[in-house]
Amino acid sequence: MPDRNHDLSERKKLILKAVIDAHIKNGEPVGSKALTKHELISCSSATIRNEMAELENLGYLEQPHTSAGRIPSEAGYRFYVDWLLDRYNLTNAEINELKANLSQKQAELDSIMDTAVKLAAKMTNYTALSVKPKILRITVSRYEIMRIDDYTCMLIMLIGSMVKTKYMHSEAQIPVQAAAQLSSVLNMTATGITASEFNMPLIMKMESAMGEYDYMVTPVVKAICQAMSEFDGSDLKFEGVNRLLSYPEYYDVDRLREILALFERKDDFLDVISNTGGDKNGINILIGRENVVKVMDNSTLIFKSIIQDGVPVGAIGIIGPTRMDYKRVIATVDSLAKGVSAALDRGGPKKIKGSGPGDAER
Repeated sequence: MPDRNHDLSERKKLILKAVIDAHIKNGEPVGSKALTKHELISCSSATIRNEMAELENLGYLEQPHTSAGRIPSEAGYRFYVDWLLDRYNLTNAEINELKANLSQKQAELDSIMDTAVKLAAKMTNYTALSVKPKILRITVSRYEIMRIDDYTCMLIMLIGSMVKTKYMHSEAQIPVQAAAQLSSVLNMTATGITASEFNMPLIMKMESAMGEYDYMVTPVVKAICQAMSEFDGSDLKFEGVNRLLSYPEYYDVDRLREILALFERKDDFLDVISNTGGDKNGINILIGRENVVKVMDNSTLIFKSIIQDGVPVGAIGIIGPTRMDYKRVIATVDSLAKGVSAALDRGGPKKIKGSGPGDAER
C-alpha cells in the first residue's frame, strides 16, 4: 500500500482531503455529488467517483454499504495526518487562555498538569489525559529531617519532581542537633542511590558520621527503602470522559463499557506512552489499530511529552474517535505541552503560539 506523499496525484490528494474534512465535520459518508460543490475541485461528478473508487482500491477510503458514499480508512487518516493536514493556528482568545492558566513559573508539576488536562478537554471537546511515567530507577535527590517532638520526626524526600514523607518514632530522644546532623549525613551519603544500594558498608559509614546519634540510622534507612518500594512516580488522570458520549462511535454500550474499563487500567496507557517511539519533542499520533490496546481500534490517541530541564517528566494527550478534528487537536496538544514545559523550566515561560502538523511523529 502506498504511504509516501508522491504516490498519489494532486487531484487524488485533494479529493481524499476533501472527503476526510467533510467526514470529520459531519460524521456521514461522503458522496461525489457533495464534492462537486467543493471550491477547489473543478472536475465532474463522474471523474470524482472514479478517483474515489481508485482511492478505495488503494485502501485510503472505505464504502460502508453499496449505495453509500465513502469514509476514510485508518490508512486514509494516516496519510491525511502525515501529508495533507493544514496548519491550525490557535485564536488569540485560546492563546491568552493558555498563557493565563500556565503562567506560574514555579508551579508544581501536579497542579499545572491538572490545569493543562482540563484545558485540553475544554478546548477540543474530547477526552484529555495527563501522564507521569514510571520512574525506572528510583532515587532521592534531597533529604530533610523535621523534628516534630522529642520522640518523633518527619523524613522528607524529593524523588524526581515528587515529595514523599514518612513519620518516624524513636524510643530514644531526638535532640534538635541530631535531626539537623542526620539531614546533612543523608544528603552527603544517600542521594542518587537505589534501595538495593543501601548496603552494610554504607550504613556503617552513616552510623560513624552520626557519632552518638548512630541509633537513628537504621530506622531512617528502613523508612527510605519502604518509601522507595511504594513509589513508582507514575500517575494517569483523565478529564472529560463523558465527552465521548457526544460521538456516535461510542453509542454502542458494550464498546463504551470497554473503553471506560480501559481507563481504569492505567498500566495499559502508561505502557503505550512509555513504549511509543519518536522524538521526545514531537507529537505522537496513534490511529485505530496502531494502538496496541485492541479496544481502541476505532479511536485515536494523540499525545506529546512534557519536558523539564531537557528531560521528559510526563505527557499530555487527547483520546477521541478516528473521525477527529486533527488540526485543532494537534495544535492544542502541542501548545499545551510547550506551555507546561516552559512553566516548569528554570528558564521561565516561553511564548505560546499555534502549531501545525509538521512536528507529528508516526
